[in-house]
Amino acid sequence: MNVSHLVRQAQTGNKEALLQLIMADHNAYYRLAYSYMGNEHDAMDAMEDMIVVLYEKIDQLQKKEAFYSWSKTILVNRCKTLLRKKDSLLPLEDQLATSAAVLTDHNPYRDTESEMDMQVLLSHLSAQQREAIELRYVHDLPYQTIADMTGAPLGTIKSRIFQGIQKLKMMIGGDRYDNDRGEITGA
Repeated sequence: MNVSHLVRQAQTGNKEALLQLIMADHNAYYRLAYSYMGNEHDAMDAMEDMIVVLYEKIDQLQKKEAFYSWSKTILVNRCKTLLRKKDSLLPLEDQLATSAAVLTDHNPYRDTESEMDMQVLLSHLSAQQREAIELRYVHDLPYQTIADMTGAPLGTIKSRIFQGIQKLKMMIGGDRYDNDRGEITGA
């Protein structure tokens, strides 16, 4: 699939080309939306909003090869807008109860046991650290893309990730994990 060619076609009004671009990475879009929204229905709503924005603004995309990072940035912004509209800023206790309830839902995109452990660990981080770590390690996005999506400087993103990982390391065993790949070097 030639992304630049499909983007060029989509910019001329070819809806099928835009659909091909979206469907090529639909699982990544869904996982990203789900990680922000916390449930399937809201994640699908955010994706629908993203598709509408993509259709309306595809002609503004100048670097055709940047389609996927651009579209994921739009998706994150739609998720944040929907969350603000829902007044989804819950107290921490409610967030933990909600995330525990979400983990019991049937969802083929995650492994519940390891997901539950990870969600419990991530709940101890600040919202910015959690967001940066999830975007980097769950969604495998580059640092610069995360910076663009969140509107934070690149150095701030790297700092949030580093500090969050350091906090996670301390919670799960301190200095036993002395590299970023989580390998145990001494028991």
